[in-house]
Amino acid sequence: MSVVPPEQGQPHRHREAAESFGSHAARYDRTRPGYPEAMVGRIVAAAPGPDVLDVGCGTGIEARQFRDAGCRVLGVEPDARMVDVARGSGIEVEVATFEAWDPGGRTFDAVISGQAWHWVDPVLGATKAAQVLRGGGRIALFWNVFQPPAEVAAAFVTAYQRVVPDSPFDVSVMTGPALDTYQKMFAMAEHGIREVGGFSPPEQWRFDWEQHYSRDEWLDLVPTQGPLTRLAPDELGQVLAAVGAAIDAMGGSFAMQYAAVVVTAERARPEPASPGPS
Repeated sequence: MSVVPPEQGQPHRHREAAESFGSHAARYDRTRPGYPEAMVGRIVAAAPGPDVLDVGCGTGIEARQFRDAGCRVLGVEPDARMVDVARGSGIEVEVATFEAWDPGGRTFDAVISGQAWHWVDPVLGATKAAQVLRGGGRIALFWNVFQPPAEVAAAFVTAYQRVVPDSPFDVSVMTGPALDTYQKMFAMAEHGIREVGGFSPPEQWRFDWEQHYSRDEWLDLVPTQGPLTRLAPDELGQVLAAVGAAIDAMGGSFAMQYAAVVVTAERARPEPASPGPS
C-alpha cells in the first residue's frame, strides 16, 4: 500500500522499518512488481556506460532488469536475507548500508535505487553517489507509485487503523492521490542532490503503466508492504480478510494504476585540461 513512513521527513532514521522487509524476502521477490521497460531503457541510454551500482537492491528485482538490458550490476543491500535471494538469481551484492559502504576506489556509470532511496540519508547518499559516479554518469532514483481502487484502499485503512491504532504509519493518506504522498520523498531526494552539488539540476521522469491483480495475487503481495511486515499473524489476517472482501465485492480482481517516477541528474563532467605554455 502507498503509505507514509514514520517521521516522513526522515524515514532513513528508522532502520528497523527499513530492514523489516527481509522477513518476507522470498514473497517480496515473487510478488513485488518490476519497472516499465521504457524506464529502464531511458536510464540505460542516458548513462555513459554499462556499469551500474544498485543502492538498496533488495532481492534484485530492478538489478535483474538492468542486467537483462546489458548492464553490469553491483548491488549494495543491508539485509542479508534479501541479499541471499538476490545472489540466488546471479546478482553480485555487498552487504552494507550505502552510507557505510566502502567503494574501494570503484566507479560507475549509473547509481540507481528502486523503492529504497527514502531509507538512505539524502545528503550522505548523494555525496557518496557523486564520489563513485564517473563524469557524465547518472543518478537515477525511482519509485513505483500505485493508486489502488477506492474500495480496496478504504478497506485497508479501516482495518489497519482498527487492528493497529497506535501505529506510527499514517495509512490514511492512501485514500488520497498517491503521487501527492510521494512528492515529499521526491523533494527530499532532489534536495540531497542539490545540496551536494556537482550534478545537473535534478528532474523527474514519469512512466505510467497498469497491472491486473486477482484477489489472491494482491493478498500475496500485501504482507510485503512497510506497515504490515511487523504485524502479528492474527493482526495481518484481519487486514487481509477486510481487503479480500473488498476485492471480492468488485468481482474478485482489479487493475492497479502505477506511475514509475524517476528523480535523476547527471554528474558533472571534468573540465578539460588547459593547454600548457607552448
